[in-house]
Amino acid sequence: MSVAVRCAALAVLLGVAMPASPQYYPSKPIRFVVPFPAGGPLDIVARSIGQELTKSWGQPVIVDNRPGAGGNIGADFVAKSAADGYTILMGAVSTHAINVTLYSKLPYDPVKDFAPITLITSVPNVLVLHPSVPANNVKELIAIAKAKPGQLDFASGSTGSAGHLAGELFKSMAGVDMVHIPYKGAAPAVIDLLAGHVSLMFDNMSSALPNIKTGRVRAIAVTTLKRSPLLPQLPTISESGLRGFDISTWFGVFAPAGTPPAIVTRLNTEIVRILHTPDMKERLATLGAEPVGNKPDEFAAFIRSEIPKYARVIKASGAKAD
Repeated sequence: MSVAVRCAALAVLLGVAMPASPQYYPSKPIRFVVPFPAGGPLDIVARSIGQELTKSWGQPVIVDNRPGAGGNIGADFVAKSAADGYTILMGAVSTHAINVTLYSKLPYDPVKDFAPITLITSVPNVLVLHPSVPANNVKELIAIAKAKPGQLDFASGSTGSAGHLAGELFKSMAGVDMVHIPYKGAAPAVIDLLAGHVSLMFDNMSSALPNIKTGRVRAIAVTTLKRSPLLPQLPTISESGLRGFDISTWFGVFAPAGTPPAIVTRLNTEIVRILHTPDMKERLATLGAEPVGNKPDEFAAFIRSEIPKYARVIKASGAKAD
């Protein structure tokens, strides 16, 4: 065997081995896919994490926005990418828990096609009312809805969004009839809420906070089991009478299934470290969020528990996105 052939063979061997070992990973730029448009919470956090990974590892982490189909396009791109740690996804409750039931067919399997890295954060939605709705708490809102079936309506950014499903779960648990009004994005939904064209909304914490502080909407509860540190005086829907009510907007990092465990561990360790730095905590706080940063197996178990929870709500509501 010639020297050239031996060198080529060695290069091939190294090319296979290097990506699988933390000793050599990363040795080239990393693509960080965000399956939603630029400027949203997932995009903001992905860019912040990407900047810190770039500083730590000396390799560029490039955010690649691939929106469409409720996040399915970007998620499918990553699911079908090489399992070498150089293409990762900022997935969300939609891509990995909601869409599997909301869509009649997904181009990927949210469990089998991904290696979970870590849960970044879980953000509560806030039940906010237009000031014209004369309710100061969940109990009063339910009483009004029961007295006027079908007359209250609630806005959401889209069919199948966390805000929509929070409304459907509320209707089911409270035994009330409210009309869902879907919009093409949260921004126009909020605009119509502020104008009084819709009665209420289960809004994302980051977009709700400014309007709550100025009194343009009245907040009466959060949708998670725990109160939010940003609004500690605001009760949860669960403690307001609908026991067990729990809906959140969460997002986390994934790699394609088959990514070497050593690389998964390295990504997990570094991202969790970044999440708990003072700077990242401050950035998350502006979105109404707190860092989680769990282990890959814990994140995987969380996803498996979320899929049937949302399936029950979606099937009960009859919601479909296609």
